[in-house]
Amino acid sequence: MDGYETARRIRALPEGKNIVLVALTGWGQAGDRQRAMEAGFDRHFVKPIEVGALENLLASIPAGA
Repeated sequence: MDGYETARRIRALPEGKNIVLVALTGWGQAGDRQRAMEAGFDRHFVKPIEVGALENLLASIPAGA
């Protein structure tokens, strides 16, 4: 099972609606980003991720999410 299928299955669960899913991949074309969003990911990052981008993401997640 790949990450796309994993995201789809998590989103299909009742408790999966409120989980923040982030794709971290080596693939960064527009189609790759679109595929990640369609699978249920909230964000898509291309490796290597910048520390500031990760910090911003974590700061944007509401407490208890």
